[in-house]
Amino acid sequence: MPTDTPLKNELPLVDVFESPDRLLMGAGPSRVHGDVLKAMAQTTIGHLDPAMVVMMDELKDMLRYVFQTGNVMTFPVSGPGSLGMEACVNNIVEPDDKVIVAINGVFGTRMAEVTRRAGAEVIVTEDEWGMAVDPNKVEAALKANPGVKAVGFVHAETSTGALSDAAAICRLAKNHDAMSIVDTVTSLGGVPVNIDVWGADAVYSGTQKCLSCPPGLSPMTFSDRAVQATLDRETPVQSWLLDLSLVASYWQGDAKSGARTYHHTAPVNTLMGLHEALRRIVQEGLKNVWARHKAASDIIVAGMEEMGFSMLVDANIRLPELLTIILPEGIDDTAVRGKLLNDHRIEISAGLGPFAGKLWRIGVMGEGARPENAERVLRAIKALIS
Repeated sequence: MPTDTPLKNELPLVDVFESPDRLLMGAGPSRVHGDVLKAMAQTTIGHLDPAMVVMMDELKDMLRYVFQTGNVMTFPVSGPGSLGMEACVNNIVEPDDKVIVAINGVFGTRMAEVTRRAGAEVIVTEDEWGMAVDPNKVEAALKANPGVKAVGFVHAETSTGALSDAAAICRLAKNHDAMSIVDTVTSLGGVPVNIDVWGADAVYSGTQKCLSCPPGLSPMTFSDRAVQATLDRETPVQSWLLDLSLVASYWQGDAKSGARTYHHTAPVNTLMGLHEALRRIVQEGLKNVWARHKAASDIIVAGMEEMGFSMLVDANIRLPELLTIILPEGIDDTAVRGKLLNDHRIEISAGLGPFAGKLWRIGVMGEGARPENAERVLRAIKALIS
């Protein structure tokens, strides 16, 4: 092969990338503890290495603790929370199934679209953005549509900061012989998530919010009933990568031999990071983690209200880890957020959909949920609007 042929589009050598120091207080990703980053910087090993298998089993046990479940099929899939949504929907739903999806923000809307693409007949209930899902509307839809296969909803709507009654909605689904598909991307680790108490069936989350781990994995848990539904399918799961009956052979082992079998090359260093993030939660204790999120959130709510801001969501359904704060007249959304980032090295998020330019979303998640971070955000905002 000739060696004197010039390469096309040769590039000059660039400097090593160094990420800027930011305090992440937006809708995600959240601030990551140094111990998690250190764990991710360990030597890469094979995804079937015996040491890796031991770590995976520990990780699954810790996920069961955080989800508060005994579900055997509990593990992270390789991808962000949106991939977890795809995995839950596409394993449970078959073409022409009837599925109710409750919409009260961006991510309920996304779940409805994913479900339509899976070939389902989607029946939508809608609630005003900033409100919780109304269980009465879900119940009415179930009564009006016999034979519904599943009910999907977002427990903690990231676009609005509203928390819905997961226990009530899962109970309604079960009472009508339907399964529940639950988005806990923003709630897991920030507020109580009790999968077994709720009787939830197919649940997914993300690592980059209250678990305080870099994005890239979606923790999931399937009830025995949901697992059986995947086994009883009349059609194959449309995505080979997301077919949990295949992924389980890597995470749980072959049903007969127990040996782990190759499905895809797992992101081993990212899993090491999640292992450490979960280990820290277990060490702190779930109740303490929830209390820490609430305490830091209360500091921000009180400080913002003192400055003349108001909250979009009523206190009784307000997510402590994701605050939606209405902007008063005279506050330039883009300009203030830009100065927060450039001058104070703090990231907060803009509003989505109808709230674009009208509110801020301040995340109080994971390592960000500490009093010193809450006070730092308040000082910076006060300095910029004074």
